[in-house]
Amino acid sequence: MEAIVLYPTTAIGHLIAMVELGKLLLTSKPSLSIHILMTTAPYDAGDTAPYFAAVSASTPSIAFHNNLPLISLPPELSTASAHVENLIFEVLNLSKPNVSQALLFISQTHTIHAFVIDFFCGSTLAVSADDHHIPSYIFFTSAAAALALFLYLPTFHETIPKSLKDLNNNAPLHVPRLPPIPPLDMPKHYLDRHDKAYKYFLESSIHTSRSNGIIVNTFEPLEPRAAKAIETGLCITSHSTPPIYCIGPLILTREKKDSEFECLK
Repeated sequence: MEAIVLYPTTAIGHLIAMVELGKLLLTSKPSLSIHILMTTAPYDAGDTAPYFAAVSASTPSIAFHNNLPLISLPPELSTASAHVENLIFEVLNLSKPNVSQALLFISQTHTIHAFVIDFFCGSTLAVSADDHHIPSYIFFTSAAAALALFLYLPTFHETIPKSLKDLNNNAPLHVPRLPPIPPLDMPKHYLDRHDKAYKYFLESSIHTSRSNGIIVNTFEPLEPRAAKAIETGLCITSHSTPPIYCIGPLILTREKKDSEFECLK
């Protein structure tokens, strides 16, 4: 059988978007088998079992692999004091051997055409591309403007020796085709170059830029300037930009009145 393997983070917004991506893939090719690898959240992520059960019942071509082994975090990384993002990155990094085994297991009965991973899982690209030679794509669950900024982070790192939090807030930063951004308005994890979260996001940005393609949860007419900046290679300055695919917005559909969510129509 032909298969595509998806690997989301445990954050519920990322997880739901990834499942919706699986549904979208099946509308294009119903014969596909979609396999979603699941790590255990290093925090209380709530009860997602009913959601998984509902998806499995309505879309049997989507299989959830909830059997990845539990990860023991290093003692120095206290779940009480660490940022949630740091915990997620740490679990995903430590889960790479388990992901490799899962890909090997699925490949025994399926032909895996692609491995699509959340941008938090960027370090896992080496597992799929180098160890299993599977075309690997990053799914960026946010907007194109956020992706442009994310991809430009290594350029800021190379060209600005200070942490962004230490810059003059009256001298805005410039990302190609985006409005000027005061340094303190940047995402909080980009502000301190000595912070562990910054290093994680920087590494993830570099991995993303070297994937086989980047899937973005937006549509191009909504963000034409940002999408064009990425597609034309303005946001990755060290090498060529992988193909960009705008496929959103992918949201969880619910029963709603006709008057609701007019903007999404």
